[in-house]
Amino acid sequence: MKINEVKEILSQDNPNEKILEQLRNDERSGVQKLLASFDKKQEKKLFYKKEYEKKSFYENKCYNKGCKYICGIDEVGRGPLAGPVVAAAVILKQGSYFEGLNDSKKLSEKKREELFEKIKEEALAYAICEVSNEEIETYNIYNAARIAMQRAVEQLKVRPDFLLIDAMPFENYPIPNFSMVKGDEKSVSIAAASVIAKVYRDRLMKEYAKKYPYYDFENNAGYGTKKHLEGLKAYGITPIHRRDFEPVKSMIKQGGNNE
Repeated sequence: MKINEVKEILSQDNPNEKILEQLRNDERSGVQKLLASFDKKQEKKLFYKKEYEKKSFYENKCYNKGCKYICGIDEVGRGPLAGPVVAAAVILKQGSYFEGLNDSKKLSEKKREELFEKIKEEALAYAICEVSNEEIETYNIYNAARIAMQRAVEQLKVRPDFLLIDAMPFENYPIPNFSMVKGDEKSVSIAAASVIAKVYRDRLMKEYAKKYPYYDFENNAGYGTKKHLEGLKAYGITPIHRRDFEPVKSMIKQGGNNE
């Protein structure tokens, strides 16, 4: 068997066990290197699978209690100086699997983008909600984040039986729910919502960067980086800046308004 043929066989998801056994007895260094790489990938796949099973604990608990539609909810964008806060609500199909799914902040941009498309395609239902900087000023950022989350739930095409929420209690809410700190690290449903919300908001801020080119929104997503602050100082604030967030608030008092 040629090395290229070995490479092709080992690139398959489930190579034939008998062929694998033959290859392990092949003394060629090229074959052994390919096998070492294959084994490493298999170990990684197994690790991801076990992690996913651990992060399905709350979902499985809900399924065992008779719940059918379990919704994970998360938001992004509490800290930036500009742009909306964005929330996502996601109902995954029971038994679904998304390899490498985790808190969106712990994933590479490439992995987030990959999961974003896959989750949208395979989820039972999902919804995304923006709450603008004006509403953030009206309600404060904590309440605006909760409003975004609840609106996302209300926009779902499937009514959930139970909500799993990242760090935001939904008191006196008509749907049973459970809030947990660092939920995007503990629940696959919340992690899925985290990915949907982050990718959506990052893309949105890249679009805003075309309209407001001096603040580096395409790279900082509205957070107060050095380039963003330099842009504020040189060009003033934009209509998407949060007027009650420092240092934007102080710049308005000093007359730095570019609206």
